[in-house]
Amino acid sequence: MGRVTTRRPVVRVRDGIASRRPDTLAVEEPLEIRLGRSPLTITMRTPGDDIDLAHGFLVSEGIIKSENDIRGARYCAGATEDGVNTYNVLEIDLDPDVDVPDLALARNFYSTSSCGVCGKASLDALRTTAAWSIADDPARVTTEQLAAFPDQMRAAQQVFDKTGGLHAAALFTAEGDLVALREDVGRHNAVDKIVGSALRAGHLPLRNHVLMVSGRTSFELAQKALMAGIPILAGVSAPSSLAVDLAHEFGLTLVGFLRGTSMNIYAGHERVTGINVT
Repeated sequence: MGRVTTRRPVVRVRDGIASRRPDTLAVEEPLEIRLGRSPLTITMRTPGDDIDLAHGFLVSEGIIKSENDIRGARYCAGATEDGVNTYNVLEIDLDPDVDVPDLALARNFYSTSSCGVCGKASLDALRTTAAWSIADDPARVTTEQLAAFPDQMRAAQQVFDKTGGLHAAALFTAEGDLVALREDVGRHNAVDKIVGSALRAGHLPLRNHVLMVSGRTSFELAQKALMAGIPILAGVSAPSSLAVDLAHEFGLTLVGFLRGTSMNIYAGHERVTGINVT
C-alpha cells in the first residue's frame, strides 16, 4: 500500500547549525479488526501485513488454532463517510464451528503501539489456554547461534534503516536460519505478523523455532510465543517479572539482554547447549 513510511519537515541541528529538511518517519495508523461486522479490537500499527497481523492476534487470544478456522479476510469498503476505503478496517469471517467470543464482555480489546493489549479484566483473562504444549519441545540452540540472531535481525530491518523508529520480530529455526522478519511501530504487532504468516502457511505449532524481538520481553510477548508453540523467546533487553513467571510455568526458554556473547537465561536454560551452570 506504500504507507509504511512518510515524510515530515524537521529542523535538524548539528553542531549548532540548524537547517530545515524533510525526515522519513514510520507510519502509525489504527487498524480495526472485526469478526464479521462486529468490532473486536483497534490496534495502532504500521500498515502492511495486516491480514497476517489479524490472524496472529486471533491465535494469540485463543480464538483460532489453524488456518482452516478462517473463511476469509477483507478490507471494509466505504470505511469513511465519503465511501473511501482507508484500508484501516479489516473484516474476518470465521468458520461456523469456531466459538466466537462474546464481544460485549470485558475481553474486548484496545491496543496501543507502545504496550499492546490493555484493559482486560484480570490476569486470569490474559492466561489464554494454549493449543499446544511446549514443555517437551526438543529444540536446542547454542550460545553462538543465539549471539548471532540480533545482528541477523538488524541486517534484515529495511524500514528501520530509513526511519530508526520500528520494532522487529524475527523467527529463526533452532539451527540458526532466518525464516521471517516483520517490522512495526508496536512490538506486539510485529510478533502477531510473524505468527499470522506462519498460521496461513500451515506451520503452527512452531516447534524447534526461536522468536527474537528487538526490545524488552513482556508477559504479552511470552504469551504470544506460547500460543504459537514457540519454545524459545529471546530479546535484546530485559524481560518483565510476569514473562519470567509464565516461562517457568509453561516450559518456555526465555533469554534477555542478548548482546554479543553476553545474555541472561531467565528460564529453560536446558535448551541452551555449550554452557556449564555453576
